[in-house]
Amino acid sequence: MKTMTCEIETRGGGTVRVAGAHVDRLARQLAGVLLWPGEAGYEWTRKIWNGMIDRRPALIARCETEEDVALCVNFAREHEARFSIRGGGHNVAGSAIRDNAMMIDLSLMKSIEVDPSNRRVRVQAGATLGDLDRETQLHGLAVPVGLVSATGIAGLTLHGGVGWLTRQYGLTADNLEAVELVTAEGKSMRASADENADLFWALQGGGGNFAAVTAFEFRAYPVGPKVWFAAPFYPAERSAEVLGFFRDFMKSTSDQLGAVAVCWSAPSVPEIPEEQRGKPVVILLACYTGDFERGEAAIEPLRRIGNPLMDLSGAMDFVDVQRFLDADYPDGGLYYWKSLYLETLSDEAICALSSSAAVRPSAESSIDIWALGGALSRHGDNGGPLVSRQSPYLLGIEANWHDPEDSQANIAWTREVHRDMRRFSRGTTYLNFPGFAEEGAEMLRLAYGDNYVRLQEIKAKYDPDNVFQDQLPIESTV
Repeated sequence: MKTMTCEIETRGGGTVRVAGAHVDRLARQLAGVLLWPGEAGYEWTRKIWNGMIDRRPALIARCETEEDVALCVNFAREHEARFSIRGGGHNVAGSAIRDNAMMIDLSLMKSIEVDPSNRRVRVQAGATLGDLDRETQLHGLAVPVGLVSATGIAGLTLHGGVGWLTRQYGLTADNLEAVELVTAEGKSMRASADENADLFWALQGGGGNFAAVTAFEFRAYPVGPKVWFAAPFYPAERSAEVLGFFRDFMKSTSDQLGAVAVCWSAPSVPEIPEEQRGKPVVILLACYTGDFERGEAAIEPLRRIGNPLMDLSGAMDFVDVQRFLDADYPDGGLYYWKSLYLETLSDEAICALSSSAAVRPSAESSIDIWALGGALSRHGDNGGPLVSRQSPYLLGIEANWHDPEDSQANIAWTREVHRDMRRFSRGTTYLNFPGFAEEGAEMLRLAYGDNYVRLQEIKAKYDPDNVFQDQLPIESTV
């Protein structure tokens, strides 16, 4: 039993002193574990993927059940304590953890249930994309998710979710059938198009502002197990030609081809010839998930823009495609990412991107250009609050490095590229890559447009006391 007082940040920014007896009672009630600073497991649990984020919560509740989550939300509300929610802990902005607050850790809640006959998948909020892909591919199915298998399904979904299947089936959030959650009052609830439909709509891109989602139910689609994957590497000096071809080709190709152009440096991995490692390159990564017999022809044009420096293309298991980039985003690396939806990839925009890529402070950093359209742009107004569905491209500006002394230069580079590329954009951001959310409410109002007011109204209905304070907060109209 703990007898010392626990000091926790309040929702209003002050500090509340919670008697040890109250904390101990919570610990006894939990099926999971409640950790204080200094206890075994605390240091490991507080670490998240982005090594730039080094924060120390006052308490960490490792939840095992939805009832555990409800207990924690009730505890926090009763003491006016601020808390964060960790799913997979992969959010680049570090919203899973906050100094001196309570962290509700869902990473032990990883159950996945696949219903192959109805093509439905129930996923608890602590699961990662790798967990999900492994289970769905046993049945020849996939849910449209992101690319790096260590990413948490919860954070990805609640702000959209872009990946190889986006052009074919839409965002991850577009493929939600229902969510299970704990409200600000500590009550378990289900939301879908037929139950609490306004809350369900808000959670399809509105973030963690409204409730603690404990499980998701998704639609799944036949994918794999074998798909065709393109990965030709071209020299950076040919970026204008290669990116121009990419732009024109993706305008008319099948929605079954998801693709991203990456301005990067060839990594030092066994698959890359030693003499090519570290050279600035443009890589055209694409995954074709249609009829397997047509796949090689579908990716062929991306591999024949003159002679590539190297080509890692071929038929692959879909789970391996999903893991293809994992090694390039190691746990504990330093990351700072911003993004913009682009309205054009004109020759002028390509020239600006090529120039920015040439002055990256870190060879591990990249500029990524996602080709969008397809199902994303066809999705109706009921598909959640995000408004950038008609933008043809998504720009990801990813600063990745290892030495903390290089942080200032990498962050400055990312911000400068972002500032410069706004002339080709309406200023809307993919909210999973928000930097550190420096733009605050302005960024959210651009991302949600006229839907922002509706989100405020839903926030007022379900969380009028602002119990849930996401790093990208939507303020109640109350």
